[in-house]
Amino acid sequence: MRIGGVTLKPFASAVGLLLGLLCAVEAAKVNKHKPWIETTYHGIVTENDDKVLLDPPLIALDKDAPLRYAESFEVTFTKEGEICGFRIHGQNVPFEAVVLDKSTGEAVIKAKDKLDCELQKEHTFTIQAYDCGEGADGANMKKSHKATVHIQVNDVNEYSPVFKEKSYKATVIEGKKYDSILKVEAVDADCSFQFSQICSYEIVTPDVPFTIDKDGNIKNTEKLNYSKERMYKLTVTAYDCGKNRASEDVLVKVNIKPTCKPSWQGFNKRIEYEPGTGSLALFPSMRLETCEEPLTSIQATIMLETNHIGKGCDRDTYSEKSLHKLCGASTGTVELLPAPSNSANWTIGLPTDNGHDSDQVFEFNGTQATKVPEGLVSTSLKEPFTISVWMRHGPGGMEKETILCNSDKAEMNRHHYSLYVHNCRLVVLLRQEPVESENYKPAEFHWKLDQVCDKEWHHYVMNIEFPAVTLFVDGATFEPFLVTEDYPLHASSIETQLTIGACWQDLSGHDNDTEPLTGGSARMSQFFRGNLAGLMIRSGKLENKKVIDCLYTCKEGLDVQLPEEVASAVKVEFNPNQSSLSLEGDDIESFEKVMQHISYLNSRQFPTPGIRHLRIATTVKCFNEETCISVPDAEGYVMVLQPEEPKISLSGIDHFARGAAEFESTEGVALFPELRIVSTITREVEVEAETEAEGEDDPTVQETVVSEEIMHNLDTCEVTVVGEDLNGDHESLEVDLAQIQQRGLEMSSSNVGMIITGVNTMANYEQVLHLIRYRNWHTEALFDRKFKLVCSELNGRYISNEFKVEVNVIHTANTMDHANNAMVQPQFINQVQHASMDLSGHNLVNTHQASVVPSAATVVIVVCVSFLVFMIILGVFRIRAAHQSTMRDQENGKENEMDWDDSALTITVNPMETYEDQHSSEEDAEEDEEEDESEDGEEEDDITSAESGSSEDEAGEPEDQQSSSRQQQLEWDDSTLPY
Repeated sequence: MRIGGVTLKPFASAVGLLLGLLCAVEAAKVNKHKPWIETTYHGIVTENDDKVLLDPPLIALDKDAPLRYAESFEVTFTKEGEICGFRIHGQNVPFEAVVLDKSTGEAVIKAKDKLDCELQKEHTFTIQAYDCGEGADGANMKKSHKATVHIQVNDVNEYSPVFKEKSYKATVIEGKKYDSILKVEAVDADCSFQFSQICSYEIVTPDVPFTIDKDGNIKNTEKLNYSKERMYKLTVTAYDCGKNRASEDVLVKVNIKPTCKPSWQGFNKRIEYEPGTGSLALFPSMRLETCEEPLTSIQATIMLETNHIGKGCDRDTYSEKSLHKLCGASTGTVELLPAPSNSANWTIGLPTDNGHDSDQVFEFNGTQATKVPEGLVSTSLKEPFTISVWMRHGPGGMEKETILCNSDKAEMNRHHYSLYVHNCRLVVLLRQEPVESENYKPAEFHWKLDQVCDKEWHHYVMNIEFPAVTLFVDGATFEPFLVTEDYPLHASSIETQLTIGACWQDLSGHDNDTEPLTGGSARMSQFFRGNLAGLMIRSGKLENKKVIDCLYTCKEGLDVQLPEEVASAVKVEFNPNQSSLSLEGDDIESFEKVMQHISYLNSRQFPTPGIRHLRIATTVKCFNEETCISVPDAEGYVMVLQPEEPKISLSGIDHFARGAAEFESTEGVALFPELRIVSTITREVEVEAETEAEGEDDPTVQETVVSEEIMHNLDTCEVTVVGEDLNGDHESLEVDLAQIQQRGLEMSSSNVGMIITGVNTMANYEQVLHLIRYRNWHTEALFDRKFKLVCSELNGRYISNEFKVEVNVIHTANTMDHANNAMVQPQFINQVQHASMDLSGHNLVNTHQASVVPSAATVVIVVCVSFLVFMIILGVFRIRAAHQSTMRDQENGKENEMDWDDSALTITVNPMETYEDQHSSEEDAEEDEEEDESEDGEEEDDITSAESGSSEDEAGEPEDQQSSSRQQQLEWDDSTLPY
């Protein structure tokens, strides 16, 4: 049997026969069953797309199909089991069903044409599946039941918003803020809710005092002024929720209708002040609009708000002690809260808030306090004294909060005198010291003041002349509302302890002034909570009102230069620190002229940058009180620009050497003999530069950086030892105190260095620093010392570079009688020559003449070589002494043996000296060669006093003619040597 040209074996023929029989059986089947589909379908299609996503998928099933999932053999499908198509029922249905696979009955629904959501969002129709029927012609075709199909058309954001009107107009009255001036409206043609809704409106025109909400309502953000702008033109656009912008923006015109409203007009709210430019007019074009109302008087108060700056305003930030001197206070002032330093170390542990521009402020949170060193304050109630302090405190508590307290150091808790806050009261406690007669005298002074708890900075001065106390707060005098009396303290020999921020208590004693304490043997109590600065005690004299006002008065404030024609027409009054100015007059024209002459002035060389708010409060009285106008407050601010910061530079000789004798002398060695202090600022300036291009005659403006020297004061220069601290037994830093006091400066020193304080010019500081000398009267083990100098301005706001100085000690060996230099072996002398160091790289400064400055290593080498030569000479001397008698007996016979072979002898020449004697022409060739080498500049710098001494001793020893001649050559005048 052959099938397709292939001869099959008998088994294969049997299988083929079996398959043929099966096919014959299948072909004999008839189309008995209808196709089956779901009853309902839901679909989604996006407009401009044709494919519909159905749920569930469109699949028709037919039972006439054989087993479809037989795995053991292949099945041949018949037409009766296949799905030939689907029929859609409905009028003008824009969809069709397409069969994907007849054998599985899978199909999809597609749009016939482009869909438009805006025309129809949803479509509903029925669908029916049919099989392929029987036989080749498809007879006896079966149809399924009809299923309902719901299809939703998804929208595409293809349309942009369109405004209903081509333009909008509105009219408003000036000086009024509206909730809504007008409403604009746009629509969108998209079919979906998302794309057809207008989500936002926007005013495209920049910098206009209007805003628009999402509903299209336009309102003004500030009161409009007809004199400033009569009509605003706004461009408005819209966005749908699909972020499509309107196809065309719309124009909105807002007309301002003038109305008369009394107010100050014609001034800038922002006024820039450049440091160092003197006074600046604040309101040069200001005028008062009164709406032609007849006035009888005008009152105005101009307030400059500076509470946020430093201690209430811009003041010099020098140390409080320096400020007292600048204000004319006499000596005796002690600063109890100085800036932390090596000499003022009791404030190092206190938390500080540098505040503004290094204005030294100490923070106390109820746990910090410090002890004042003994001997710093010697105050007793037998003589008048003053306590002054800057304080910011609030709110008040029920417990005592101590600012300053002088109490028993041990055993008892007696408070001798103190300053504290209690229930927003300032209290001064003054207990009488033991006296013979126990009189009842005032002991506590209470002031109930709002300033104590208002969280603002205030300046307090208490003039104490027991038993009277006078209080000044911000320059104003206040009387105590309560004074309590007490008997004197009982006699005791207990020393007292002065503390700041709390009171020192000892639990072993008891006192009526203190509350019961628990735990421990001694501790602090009554802690202060707030900020303190500038705490001072001045003994022996009270502060006068002039000094107090100087300490409180600000360096910035308001000023006015009254024109002569209006000086008598307007009354002008200032508050003490010139932060507030009051005017009163009845002529509006004169009043406006005075306002135009009000200026801001800041006298600091380096003011604090930032904002100073201005406010003008005005009261107007009219003939008819019922119709009197009301003038609103006018507000603005002064912007103080950043000042050019100075760069303080210290320069001079930073490395030099001196002989040990100079260090041990009474004068010592000057550390900064050529110190120079220079302060410069760098700024950008505009310069005109001519262009070389043809046809361009106009110069171009270019910016260039220039540096210029400026003069200002210093307030501190500190000299610090680098390395080990000074040993007071044999070294010190000294300066002429008379010269320091003559310049109004002060000096304090310790084992770590020296501090010079006081506000003075850089030139005076230079002169004082030139006088600082270092002494050391035990220099045997000292080879060098290093020091560091730093100067600052405005209590550390501007700090100089660190200028370091290294001084070396040149040591010399003691002169003594020893063997002749001729006894030294030549090879050892050669070693001295080879060990010599070139010191030409150092700058050796001498008070008499310039010399070479060796480094520390050079000095060590020179000393070591000198000591080695000395030991060798000493050894040779002993050998010669032992054999001296033998040498005399054999002098003639042994002369040749004792002659030195000095052909290799090299003499090291001190470059600091010149030969006074010329070489003899009769010298031998070897000496001529040495002379030539010396003249060629091959000089050695390490000649020592030990070698010089050896040469001098040779004159007293027997020597040959050659040695004598050499000795005469090497003699040199050492009278000018520094050692």
